[in-house]
Order: sequence, then structure tokens, then C-alpha cells
Amino acid sequence: MQYLDHGFRWYGDSDPVPLSYIRQAGAESVFTSLHEIPYGEIWPESAILQRKNTLEKSGLRWSVVESLPVSEDIKTRSGDFQRHIENYRKSLRNLGKCGIKLVIYNFMPVLDWIRTDLHYKLPDGSTCLRFDPAQFAAFEIYILKRKGAELDYNPDILKRACAFYKSLDKSALSSFERSIIDVFPGCKMGLSIDDIRAMLAKYSSINEDCLRENLAMFLNDVCPAAEESGVFLAIHPDDPPFDVLGLPRIASDMEDFQKILSCCPSKANTIAFCTGSLSAGSHNDIYKMLCTLQDSIRVVHLRSTQRESDGSFHESGHIEGSVPMYDVVKKLLEIQDKRLSLGENRIVFRPDHGRDMADDLSKPPTPNPGYSYIGRMKGMAELRGLQFGIISEAKRRNNA
Repeated sequence: MQYLDHGFRWYGDSDPVPLSYIRQAGAESVFTSLHEIPYGEIWPESAILQRKNTLEKSGLRWSVVESLPVSEDIKTRSGDFQRHIENYRKSLRNLGKCGIKLVIYNFMPVLDWIRTDLHYKLPDGSTCLRFDPAQFAAFEIYILKRKGAELDYNPDILKRACAFYKSLDKSALSSFERSIIDVFPGCKMGLSIDDIRAMLAKYSSINEDCLRENLAMFLNDVCPAAEESGVFLAIHPDDPPFDVLGLPRIASDMEDFQKILSCCPSKANTIAFCTGSLSAGSHNDIYKMLCTLQDSIRVVHLRSTQRESDGSFHESGHIEGSVPMYDVVKKLLEIQDKRLSLGENRIVFRPDHGRDMADDLSKPPTPNPGYSYIGRMKGMAELRGLQFGIISEAKRRNNA
């Protein structure tokens, strides 16, 4: 057995975590994106090579694009979607020419990942990301004022939502609003509530079946270019893995991923297996999903969540919470062993969101929630140690 390919996310030159720290954490690979390029525009070879050279000078490899964003026009098949699809093809070809072969994307409508508290304090004094359905109901009902939102929640959640909203002063209300509508990875879009309402309006006639069809058309449009370039496209699960804002989410469970794989039978159509995103839904059996979908998994995010009975969850330690991390990592090593015997590459993973802890608590808040350094370094160390134990035990058994 060999270790998985250890990766770490980096947001580019503006990231407060320098590449030297990432290398010190034990990473070999970097997950990064050209966040400065607007959604829908072409990634030129020159910009890709510049980022790649920066990483290689630091002793690291650019193994994974996270992510090449899919514009809202593509998701809704409206506006400028045809130009955006052609630009997406060109970006994939340029990445392939530059030797970047793994590209993560998502198909979540309007908002990306959603949390209601970016600094939830834990008993040990560290902080983490948390989702509370009552707080999100407060956002939907009292701030966004989405028509019919109250029908999506039970009376207890509605009561708690009202109390939470009334507890917010003007400053706290503004901070809460921004924490939900402006946490797109690696960039601040400066969206307003009216912008969110306008984006939602574009989905007024798009139900679950229609969104699935739009994803299928997108994949069939771009996967040929990916295949020609030797690039794998990997869809990231919805986060959280259930419908929000009255909109369907279509990458949330086993059935969803089986439909995604079958709608475009291309070897370029794969999955970014995120244990944290999927574990926030009690309907997901993470180990079973890994075993079933293993042939289509090329890249992995490892983290865990702690679910609560009311539907809330917070991000636990990397080897704690609801994910059976020992079983998951052991299975990943076994899958990788089989692939290595066939001459394929190692599976790339990264420790996902980490807690704010130790010295990071005294620093200015990171512009990328969940991506402070020390918590992710701790996660990397725990996952490396877990692999060491599994690999050592396998060697002992083989030598017995």
C-alpha cells in the first residue's frame, strides 16, 4: 500500500496561507483555481502556466483545479450560456495542454455551500462552520422574504427563526446576511439581496427534472473536449445535501450520482467524493456510497460533520463526527492499490475545512471561511497518521 496523494487547497496570491506553510503541512499537491477570472470566461494558457510555475517553484504540484466554475447562465440554459459552454471547452483544452488533468465543478443553483454561522464556538474554544435550519429559515423568511418559505419549515423551526431574527441588531443582521450570500470560494461578488432574488427568479420554471436535464446537456457538451484533453471532470456534492431556497439540488445522494454518471457515459464524467458535504445528510451511508461509486471517484475531500436531531450540523474534527473515517480511508487505500497495479495514478485527497484554533484565533478572520491554516494542518496530520496505521497493519499481515 502507498499513501494517498496529499493535497491542500490554496486560493492564490491573496491567500493568507503561504505555499511554504502548505508544503510544511506535508502536502505534495495543491487544489487551486484562477479565481480572478470571471465565471464563464476563458482560462488562457499563459495564466494557467503562471500559476503552475508558481506552485512548482515552491516544490508543489498543481494536481487539481478547484474549481472551474459553471456559470448561472449554463445552469439555467439562458442568457450567454452557449458562449460560456464554448469557453468552458477551451479552458478544459488549455488545462489539458498544461498538464492539469483533474477539474472539480459543482451544479448548485444560486448559492454555493451554505452555513449560517462561520464562527461557531466549540467547548474547547476553537470555532467551526455550522448550519442551523432555524437561522436559515430566518434568512429566507425575514431577510430574503422568499414567497412560501415558511411552508418548508415546521412550527418549532419557525418559532426559533423568529426569535433568532429578533435577537439581531443592525450590525449583526448585516454580518449574518453577508455570511450567507457572499461566501463564493475565492472571491467576493458583492451580491445584494435583490441580486439573489433576481437569480432565484431565473429558476421559477426550473424543477428537479429540468435542472438534471441542464446538467446532462452541459456534460454532453463539454465531456468530449475533456476526453480529448485527457481531463477528468469531477462533480462536487451539494453542500448541504438537501434542497434549499425552494430550489432542487441534484448531487446529494447515491441515486443522484448514479443518474449523473448514466446521463453522460464518458470516462471524463467523474465524482469529487466529499465526505463532509455528504455526511451532513442522515440519508447518506458514506461507506456504502464510496464502495458503490468507487470506479468513478478520482479526487476526494476528507472531513466530517456532527449532525444534530433538528437538522443542524457543525464541522467536527477530521477523524470525529458521523463519517466512519477509518473505514473510508482504508477503502480508499485499497481502491488505490488496485489502480496502481493497473498503472494508474494515486488518488488525490485534501483535508477539507478545518477549525479556527490556536494562533489562528488571534489573527484577522480568513477571507475564505473554513480555510485557516492550523485546523487544516491538524486534519492533515490526523489523516496521515490514520494512513500510516492502516498501511503498517497491512504490511504486518502480509509478512506474517
